[in-house]
Amino acid sequence: MHKEALKIAVQAALNGDWYAAHNIAQEYSDPIANWIHAVLHKIEGDVWNSKYWYAKTCGKQYEDFADANAELISIQNKLNND
Repeated sequence: MHKEALKIAVQAALNGDWYAAHNIAQEYSDPIANWIHAVLHKIEGDVWNSKYWYAKTCGKQYEDFADANAELISIQNKLNND
């Protein structure tokens, strides 16, 4: 199930493994995967690309979180509670 893969992607990002997280997130196209993808590009410093991926989520925006780790934890909580 891709939900488990997305949990792994979030944990990889929280552990600082941007590449592993990105490789997983880009395999999926649902709003949560796109949100993870957006945060990863935010971490990378690629604002334009990050905003592109935020536009593919359900109402999330680049400016919603100042701290990428807090945002990843929010995603993690959503994945654990859905």
